[in-house]
Amino acid sequence: MKLFNLKTLATLVAGVALMSATAQAEISLRFGYEAPRSDTQHIAAKKFAELLKDKTKDEIKLKLFPDSTLGNAQTMISGVRGGTIDLEMSGSPNFTGLEPKLNVIDIPFIFKDREHAFKVLDGEIGQGLLKDLESQGLKGLAYWDVGFRAFSNSKHTVTKPEDIKGLKVRTNQNPMYIEAFSLLGGNPVPMPLSELYTALETRAVDAQEHPIGIFWSSKLYEVQKFLSLTNHGYTPLIVVMNKAKFDGLSPELQQAVLDSAKEAGAFQRQLNIDNEKEIIGKVRKEGVEVTEQIDQAPFKAVIEEKVRKTFIDKYGKDLVEKIDALAQ
Repeated sequence: MKLFNLKTLATLVAGVALMSATAQAEISLRFGYEAPRSDTQHIAAKKFAELLKDKTKDEIKLKLFPDSTLGNAQTMISGVRGGTIDLEMSGSPNFTGLEPKLNVIDIPFIFKDREHAFKVLDGEIGQGLLKDLESQGLKGLAYWDVGFRAFSNSKHTVTKPEDIKGLKVRTNQNPMYIEAFSLLGGNPVPMPLSELYTALETRAVDAQEHPIGIFWSSKLYEVQKFLSLTNHGYTPLIVVMNKAKFDGLSPELQQAVLDSAKEAGAFQRQLNIDNEKEIIGKVRKEGVEVTEQIDQAPFKAVIEEKVRKTFIDKYGKDLVEKIDALAQ
Protein backbone atom coordinates (compact mmCIF):
# COMPACT_ATOMS: atom_id res chain seq x y z
CA MET A 1 0.00 0.00 0.00
CA LYS A 2 2.82 2.35 0.92
CA LEU A 3 4.63 1.46 -2.30
CA PHE A 4 1.52 2.24 -4.29
CA ASN A 5 1.12 5.60 -2.56
CA LEU A 6 4.75 6.47 -3.18
CA LYS A 7 4.41 5.60 -6.86
CA THR A 8 1.21 7.61 -7.11
CA LEU A 9 2.82 10.58 -5.37
CA ALA A 10 5.85 10.38 -7.65
CA THR A 11 3.59 10.32 -10.71
CA LEU A 12 1.64 13.33 -9.47
CA VAL A 13 4.81 15.28 -8.72
CA ALA A 14 6.20 14.46 -12.15
CA GLY A 15 2.95 15.55 -13.76
CA VAL A 16 2.89 18.84 -11.88
CA ALA A 17 6.53 19.46 -12.80
CA LEU A 18 5.77 18.77 -16.46
CA MET A 19 2.76 21.10 -16.41
CA SER A 20 4.86 23.77 -14.72
CA ALA A 21 7.63 23.44 -17.31
CA THR A 22 5.08 23.66 -20.13
CA ALA A 23 3.50 26.75 -18.59
CA GLN A 24 6.91 28.37 -18.27
CA ALA A 25 7.82 27.46 -21.83
CA GLU A 26 4.85 29.27 -23.39
CA ILE A 27 5.52 32.98 -23.84
CA SER A 28 2.48 35.18 -24.41
CA LEU A 29 3.08 38.55 -26.12
CA ARG A 30 0.60 41.40 -26.62
CA PHE A 31 0.70 43.10 -30.04
CA GLY A 32 -1.21 46.37 -30.49
CA TYR A 33 -1.97 48.57 -33.49
CA GLU A 34 -4.43 51.26 -34.58
CA ALA A 35 -5.72 49.68 -37.79
CA PRO A 36 -9.14 47.98 -37.84
CA ARG A 37 -9.69 44.27 -38.38
CA SER A 38 -10.58 44.90 -42.03
CA ASP A 39 -7.13 46.31 -42.81
CA THR A 40 -4.21 44.35 -44.23
CA GLN A 41 -2.30 45.24 -41.07
CA HIS A 42 -4.58 42.95 -39.06
CA ILE A 43 -4.48 40.23 -41.71
CA ALA A 44 -0.69 40.36 -41.65
CA ALA A 45 -0.64 40.41 -37.85
CA LYS A 46 -2.54 37.11 -37.91
CA LYS A 47 0.05 35.81 -40.38
CA PHE A 48 2.79 36.97 -38.01
CA ALA A 49 1.15 35.06 -35.15
CA GLU A 50 0.87 31.89 -37.26
CA LEU A 51 4.48 32.08 -38.41
CA LEU A 52 5.71 32.67 -34.88
CA LYS A 53 3.68 29.78 -33.54
CA ASP A 54 5.07 27.47 -36.21
CA LYS A 55 8.72 28.61 -35.98
CA THR A 56 8.78 28.36 -32.16
CA LYS A 57 6.72 25.16 -31.99
CA ASP A 58 4.00 26.88 -29.94
CA GLU A 59 6.51 28.41 -27.52
CA ILE A 60 5.50 31.99 -28.39
CA LYS A 61 1.84 33.00 -28.59
CA LEU A 62 0.98 36.40 -30.06
CA LYS A 63 -2.21 38.07 -28.80
CA LEU A 64 -3.57 40.66 -31.23
CA PHE A 65 -5.14 43.99 -30.23
CA PRO A 66 -6.29 45.90 -33.36
CA ASP A 67 -8.44 49.02 -33.71
CA SER A 68 -6.61 51.15 -31.09
CA THR A 69 -7.76 48.76 -28.35
CA LEU A 70 -4.58 49.48 -26.37
CA GLY A 71 -4.61 53.21 -27.19
CA ASN A 72 -3.40 55.43 -30.01
CA ALA A 73 0.03 55.01 -31.57
CA GLN A 74 1.86 57.26 -29.11
CA THR A 75 0.23 55.58 -26.13
CA MET A 76 1.19 52.14 -27.43
CA ILE A 77 4.76 53.15 -28.22
CA SER A 78 5.09 54.43 -24.65
CA GLY A 79 3.59 51.16 -23.43
CA VAL A 80 6.15 49.13 -25.36
CA ARG A 81 8.99 51.26 -24.00
CA GLY A 82 7.66 50.82 -20.49
CA GLY A 83 7.03 47.10 -20.87
CA THR A 84 3.24 47.13 -20.40
CA ILE A 85 2.80 46.21 -24.09
CA ASP A 86 5.15 43.77 -25.78
CA LEU A 87 4.86 44.73 -29.45
CA GLU A 88 3.34 47.57 -31.44
CA MET A 89 3.19 48.74 -35.04
CA SER A 90 2.42 52.16 -36.44
CA GLY A 91 3.53 54.46 -39.22
CA SER A 92 7.11 55.70 -39.12
CA PRO A 93 6.10 59.33 -38.37
CA ASN A 94 4.99 58.21 -34.92
CA PHE A 95 8.58 57.34 -34.01
CA THR A 96 10.30 60.53 -35.14
CA GLY A 97 9.91 62.18 -31.75
CA LEU A 98 12.18 59.46 -30.36
CA GLU A 99 14.54 59.20 -33.33
CA PRO A 100 14.39 62.42 -35.41
CA LYS A 101 16.54 61.02 -38.24
CA LEU A 102 13.56 58.83 -39.17
CA ASN A 103 12.10 62.06 -40.58
CA VAL A 104 14.18 61.37 -43.68
CA ILE A 105 11.63 58.71 -44.69
CA ASP A 106 8.87 61.33 -44.63
CA ILE A 107 10.48 63.92 -46.86
CA PRO A 108 7.88 64.39 -49.63
CA PHE A 109 8.71 62.63 -52.91
CA ILE A 110 11.95 61.13 -51.57
CA PHE A 111 11.00 57.68 -52.87
CA LYS A 112 10.70 57.15 -56.60
CA ASP A 113 8.46 54.10 -56.24
CA ARG A 114 7.81 51.14 -53.93
CA GLU A 115 10.84 49.25 -55.19
CA HIS A 116 13.04 52.19 -54.23
CA ALA A 117 11.39 52.44 -50.79
CA PHE A 118 11.82 48.73 -50.07
CA LYS A 119 15.46 48.82 -51.16
CA VAL A 120 16.13 51.66 -48.72
CA LEU A 121 14.17 50.24 -45.79
CA ASP A 122 15.39 46.66 -46.05
CA GLY A 123 18.99 47.69 -46.64
CA GLU A 124 21.69 49.40 -44.63
CA ILE A 125 19.87 52.73 -44.28
CA GLY A 126 16.59 51.36 -42.98
CA GLN A 127 18.19 48.80 -40.69
CA GLY A 128 20.46 51.49 -39.26
CA LEU A 129 17.42 53.63 -38.43
CA LEU A 130 15.81 50.66 -36.65
CA LYS A 131 19.04 50.14 -34.70
CA ASP A 132 18.88 53.75 -33.51
CA LEU A 133 15.54 53.03 -31.79
CA GLU A 134 17.26 50.62 -29.38
CA SER A 135 18.49 53.50 -27.22
CA GLN A 136 14.80 54.25 -26.59
CA GLY A 137 14.03 50.75 -25.32
CA LEU A 138 12.59 49.57 -28.64
CA LYS A 139 13.75 46.68 -30.80
CA GLY A 140 12.82 47.37 -34.42
CA LEU A 141 11.77 44.07 -35.99
CA ALA A 142 10.71 44.95 -39.53
CA TYR A 143 9.16 47.48 -41.87
CA TRP A 144 5.64 46.70 -43.02
CA ASP A 145 3.59 48.82 -45.41
CA VAL A 146 1.18 51.75 -45.10
CA GLY A 147 1.86 52.85 -48.66
CA PHE A 148 1.99 55.94 -50.84
CA ARG A 149 -0.20 58.68 -49.46
CA ALA A 150 -3.27 60.11 -51.19
CA PHE A 151 -5.17 63.30 -50.42
CA SER A 152 -8.92 63.44 -49.76
CA ASN A 153 -11.29 66.21 -48.76
CA SER A 154 -14.97 67.12 -48.52
CA LYS A 155 -14.83 70.36 -50.53
CA HIS A 156 -13.62 69.94 -54.10
CA THR A 157 -11.35 68.10 -56.53
CA VAL A 158 -7.62 68.52 -55.86
CA THR A 159 -5.28 68.46 -58.85
CA LYS A 160 -2.88 71.33 -58.12
CA PRO A 161 -1.31 72.97 -55.05
CA GLU A 162 -3.74 75.89 -55.06
CA ASP A 163 -6.61 73.47 -54.42
CA ILE A 164 -5.25 72.71 -50.94
CA LYS A 165 -5.08 76.37 -49.86
CA GLY A 166 -7.30 77.08 -46.85
CA LEU A 167 -8.23 73.46 -46.16
CA LYS A 168 -7.92 72.11 -42.62
CA VAL A 169 -5.86 68.99 -43.21
CA ARG A 170 -5.51 66.17 -40.70
CA THR A 171 -1.96 64.92 -40.80
CA ASN A 172 0.29 63.15 -38.33
CA GLN A 173 2.56 64.99 -35.91
CA ASN A 174 5.59 64.58 -38.17
CA PRO A 175 7.27 67.94 -38.86
CA MET A 176 7.95 67.01 -42.49
CA TYR A 177 4.23 66.75 -43.27
CA ILE A 178 3.26 69.71 -41.13
CA GLU A 179 5.73 71.89 -43.03
CA ALA A 180 4.69 70.47 -46.42
CA PHE A 181 1.00 71.22 -45.98
CA SER A 182 1.73 74.62 -44.51
CA LEU A 183 3.77 75.45 -47.63
CA LEU A 184 0.84 74.30 -49.77
CA GLY A 185 -1.41 76.77 -47.98
CA GLY A 186 -3.31 74.23 -45.91
CA ASN A 187 -3.86 74.29 -42.16
CA PRO A 188 -2.32 71.05 -40.83
CA VAL A 189 -4.05 69.55 -37.78
CA PRO A 190 -2.17 66.61 -36.21
CA MET A 191 -4.40 63.99 -34.59
CA PRO A 192 -4.51 60.21 -34.03
CA LEU A 193 -6.16 57.94 -36.59
CA SER A 194 -8.73 56.89 -33.97
CA GLU A 195 -10.10 60.46 -33.89
CA LEU A 196 -10.05 61.09 -37.63
CA TYR A 197 -13.45 59.76 -38.76
CA THR A 198 -15.34 61.87 -36.22
CA ALA A 199 -13.25 64.94 -37.01
CA LEU A 200 -14.09 64.60 -40.71
CA GLU A 201 -17.75 63.84 -40.02
CA THR A 202 -18.16 66.93 -37.83
CA ARG A 203 -16.09 69.05 -40.23
CA ALA A 204 -13.53 69.81 -37.54
CA VAL A 205 -11.15 69.12 -40.42
CA ASP A 206 -11.85 69.21 -44.15
CA ALA A 207 -9.21 66.85 -45.46
CA GLN A 208 -6.79 64.07 -44.67
CA GLU A 209 -3.88 62.26 -46.30
CA HIS A 210 -3.45 58.52 -45.93
CA PRO A 211 -2.74 55.65 -48.31
CA ILE A 212 -5.91 54.34 -49.91
CA GLY A 213 -5.81 51.13 -47.86
CA ILE A 214 -6.43 53.14 -44.69
CA PHE A 215 -8.95 55.33 -46.54
CA TRP A 216 -10.94 52.18 -47.26
CA SER A 217 -10.51 50.15 -44.06
CA SER A 218 -11.29 53.16 -41.83
CA LYS A 219 -14.38 53.96 -43.95
CA LEU A 220 -13.23 57.50 -44.62
CA TYR A 221 -15.08 57.34 -47.94
CA GLU A 222 -18.27 57.84 -45.91
CA VAL A 223 -17.16 61.34 -44.90
CA GLN A 224 -14.93 62.36 -47.83
CA LYS A 225 -16.09 62.81 -51.40
CA PHE A 226 -12.92 63.73 -53.30
CA LEU A 227 -9.81 61.56 -53.45
CA SER A 228 -6.63 62.43 -55.35
CA LEU A 229 -3.78 59.95 -55.74
CA THR A 230 -1.05 62.52 -55.15
CA ASN A 231 1.50 59.93 -53.93
CA HIS A 232 3.26 62.80 -52.16
CA GLY A 233 5.00 60.54 -49.69
CA TYR A 234 5.53 56.92 -48.76
CA THR A 235 4.96 55.67 -45.21
CA PRO A 236 6.17 52.34 -43.85
CA LEU A 237 4.89 50.68 -40.72
CA ILE A 238 7.50 49.96 -38.08
CA VAL A 239 6.97 46.85 -35.96
CA VAL A 240 8.72 47.22 -32.61
CA MET A 241 9.14 45.08 -29.51
CA ASN A 242 10.15 45.94 -25.97
CA LYS A 243 13.94 45.60 -26.15
CA ALA A 244 14.34 44.05 -22.70
CA LYS A 245 11.70 41.44 -23.54
CA PHE A 246 13.43 40.69 -26.85
CA ASP A 247 16.85 40.48 -25.22
CA GLY A 248 15.45 38.03 -22.66
CA LEU A 249 14.60 35.49 -25.36
CA SER A 250 17.01 32.77 -26.40
CA PRO A 251 18.97 33.46 -29.63
CA GLU A 252 16.78 30.89 -31.43
CA LEU A 253 13.57 32.60 -30.36
CA GLN A 254 14.96 36.03 -31.21
CA GLN A 255 15.69 34.85 -34.73
CA ALA A 256 12.23 33.33 -35.02
CA VAL A 257 10.66 36.67 -34.03
CA LEU A 258 12.76 38.60 -36.55
CA ASP A 259 12.16 36.12 -39.39
CA SER A 260 8.42 35.92 -38.71
CA ALA A 261 8.07 39.71 -38.62
CA LYS A 262 9.92 40.11 -41.93
CA GLU A 263 7.95 37.33 -43.66
CA ALA A 264 4.64 38.76 -42.47
CA GLY A 265 5.77 42.19 -43.67
CA ALA A 266 6.54 40.90 -47.17
CA PHE A 267 3.13 39.21 -47.18
CA GLN A 268 1.38 42.45 -46.17
CA ARG A 269 3.26 44.57 -48.71
CA GLN A 270 2.03 42.31 -51.51
CA LEU A 271 -1.52 42.39 -50.14
CA ASN A 272 -1.52 46.17 -50.36
CA ILE A 273 -0.19 46.15 -53.92
CA ASP A 274 -2.78 43.59 -54.98
CA ASN A 275 -5.66 45.43 -53.31
CA GLU A 276 -5.09 48.96 -54.58
CA LYS A 277 -6.96 48.79 -57.89
CA GLU A 278 -9.84 46.96 -56.27
CA ILE A 279 -10.10 49.62 -53.55
CA ILE A 280 -10.20 52.42 -56.12
CA GLY A 281 -13.16 50.69 -57.75
CA LYS A 282 -14.89 50.23 -54.41
CA VAL A 283 -14.60 53.84 -53.30
CA ARG A 284 -15.91 54.99 -56.68
CA LYS A 285 -18.98 52.80 -56.13
CA GLU A 286 -19.43 54.55 -52.78
CA GLY A 287 -19.72 57.86 -54.62
CA VAL A 288 -16.18 59.17 -54.18
CA GLU A 289 -14.70 61.14 -57.08
CA VAL A 290 -11.24 59.64 -57.63
CA THR A 291 -8.54 61.50 -59.56
CA GLU A 292 -5.80 59.01 -60.42
CA GLN A 293 -3.53 60.99 -62.73
CA ILE A 294 -1.92 63.88 -60.86
CA ASP A 295 0.93 66.01 -62.18
CA GLN A 296 3.35 65.94 -59.24
CA ALA A 297 5.68 68.60 -60.64
CA PRO A 298 3.77 71.65 -59.27
CA PHE A 299 3.56 70.04 -55.81
CA LYS A 300 7.27 69.21 -55.86
CA ALA A 301 8.09 72.77 -56.88
CA VAL A 302 6.35 74.13 -53.79
CA ILE A 303 7.50 71.73 -51.10
CA GLU A 304 10.27 69.29 -52.04
CA GLU A 305 13.36 71.50 -51.89
CA LYS A 306 12.27 73.43 -48.79
CA VAL A 307 11.37 70.36 -46.73
CA ARG A 308 14.59 68.62 -47.76
CA LYS A 309 16.53 71.70 -46.65
CA THR A 310 14.80 71.61 -43.26
CA PHE A 311 16.01 68.05 -42.72
CA ILE A 312 19.51 68.62 -44.11
CA ASP A 313 20.04 71.73 -41.99
CA LYS A 314 19.38 69.68 -38.85
CA TYR A 315 20.85 66.27 -39.66
CA GLY A 316 23.16 66.68 -42.65
CA LYS A 317 22.83 65.50 -46.22
CA ASP A 318 24.36 62.01 -45.89
CA LEU A 319 21.11 60.03 -45.52
CA VAL A 320 19.31 62.01 -48.22
CA GLU A 321 22.14 61.49 -50.70
CA LYS A 322 22.32 57.75 -49.94
CA ILE A 323 18.57 57.41 -50.52
CA ASP A 324 18.77 59.35 -53.77
CA ALA A 325 21.63 57.12 -54.96
CA LEU A 326 19.49 54.00 -54.51
CA ALA A 327 16.85 55.37 -56.89
CA GLN A 328 19.20 54.86 -59.84
